[in-house]
Amino acid sequence: MKSIKKIGVLTSGGDAPGMNAAIRAVVRACVYHTVECVGIYRGYQGLIEGDFKKLDARSVKNIINRGGTFLKSARSKEFMTAQGRKKAFDNLTNENIDAMVVIGGDGTFAGASVFINEFDFPIVGLPGTIDNDINGTDFTIGYDTALNTVVEAIDKIRDTANSHNRLFLVEVMGRDAGDIALNAGIGAGAEEILIPEQNMGRERLLESLSRSKKSGKTSSIVVVSEGDQIGKNIFELATYIEENLKEYEVRVTVLGHIQRGGSPSCYDRVLASRLGVGAIDALLGDEKNVMIGIVHNKVTSVPFSETMKGTNEIDVDLIRVADIISI
Repeated sequence: MKSIKKIGVLTSGGDAPGMNAAIRAVVRACVYHTVECVGIYRGYQGLIEGDFKKLDARSVKNIINRGGTFLKSARSKEFMTAQGRKKAFDNLTNENIDAMVVIGGDGTFAGASVFINEFDFPIVGLPGTIDNDINGTDFTIGYDTALNTVVEAIDKIRDTANSHNRLFLVEVMGRDAGDIALNAGIGAGAEEILIPEQNMGRERLLESLSRSKKSGKTSSIVVVSEGDQIGKNIFELATYIEENLKEYEVRVTVLGHIQRGGSPSCYDRVLASRLGVGAIDALLGDEKNVMIGIVHNKVTSVPFSETMKGTNEIDVDLIRVADIISI
């Protein structure tokens, strides 16, 4: 591989707290190694349109504490076409960009893999998604912050649940992965947790809530991952519970995009910084077509093909813990 003198960096897909910290680390690692860095705005769409800006150490000051991504993010249907990817490659060539760091989820990595196969262009990925659903890394950038946001919200919801003796169904993000629901549910003391990986069934949920009421609980919290089978329509589920358990007055809270925002936690800032430096180390070490992740607190590289084989398996020990401490 030719010597790398200029590296581009972009963020793609859903935003996640800590993306700015990752960009900052990538830029400053480039400066450290005397490599030019170019920010690519609006993800792959900006790559196609040539929306580039040179970045230096001062360009990324005071952003480690900011949520979202200052490079912006966008979905790009045009990048899914061969013509769109050819435009992107031509722009990189015209700007003398030798390699890229892409920050995002499995869709971002899928696009990067196709691009690499077509143009043999060096790309390294960083896992930026609150869902924690990327294979090959124990944690994704933004996940820890999202958990803390959810727990804080549920703590506040419990105050009103206790005041009115109500059952609250709280929907959290996680279309295909229940990590946010499971961990936040345990952390916030939820009575039940519904996740895509485990179909609890409506009847079993009713039995559990009935036991809770008989045990003396005057209020309850059920955390529902948006991808759970019985909780896909959370308002319908609330009606079903009220019709079958007359003793419950049910309310619904959908946390939505509040989970993606806010200042990143210390853990996410450190994780993003470690992975950002790791990405530049990988590129300068002649690696490409890999994601830089964290496994057993060690920075590691994983081929893109292995990150997209499916979601991480849910921790069955955590499910057992949730069942035990919710009685």
